[in-house]
Amino acid sequence: MTNKTRHHALELHHVTKRHGSGDTAVTALDQVSLSIPPGTFTAVMGPSGSGKSTLLHCAAGLDRPDSGSVTLDGHDLTDLDETALTRLRRERMGFVFQSFNLVPTLTVAQNVALPLEFAGRRADTRQVRGLLTRLGLGDRTGHRPAELSGGQQQRVAIARALLSQPAIVFADEPTGALDTQSAREVLGILREAVSVSGQTIVMVTHDPVAASYADAVVFFADGRIADSLTRPDAAAVAARMASLGGGAR
Repeated sequence: MTNKTRHHALELHHVTKRHGSGDTAVTALDQVSLSIPPGTFTAVMGPSGSGKSTLLHCAAGLDRPDSGSVTLDGHDLTDLDETALTRLRRERMGFVFQSFNLVPTLTVAQNVALPLEFAGRRADTRQVRGLLTRLGLGDRTGHRPAELSGGQQQRVAIARALLSQPAIVFADEPTGALDTQSAREVLGILREAVSVSGQTIVMVTHDPVAASYADAVVFFADGRIADSLTRPDAAAVAARMASLGGGAR
């Protein structure tokens, strides 16, 4: 996971990020180096305050590290101004959050196409419908979010993230607001996006079952990578989390 190659979707090199200043400063990331190969599904886990959310924010250019570098799809984020970062996020990143962040007045199809509209690109109607059909929403394209279940709304959010075929999708607790069955369906879709479509996904989660869908799990504690696990199963993930003092919720 940490061997540098020319072809990684995401690379962090000695990234440090502090919050606050003086005696109250907290080091959220402490000299973190991590590489994510393309076409892989990586889960990031750790106790509350371990640095996993800060990692996601720095990796996506939503926050700038105090030192070190972040390279996404060959672009060094530290060299980009805010305009260039915004463009890169629109064109090369997808985002899936615990809160679905759908626009209530727009239809499912319009919500999916929205990032392309913001980027000044016209969405291919057939592509949107095809993607929604693949995610089991082919008969819901004209519905509005309030007419969908939580699991269906999250699938719309995933379709929105995948439509532009980004270099990487960042998922922040994507199943946190879902019931068990909906969560499994959503995780299966994310897994398929990697296995079938070659998508790259980095997912922050507290849930060992969610992490078991990933190719690898990276465990954080006190702002550092504390451990990693490949081909994880839920029991092994839960045991590692317990050893870090961050048992599953």
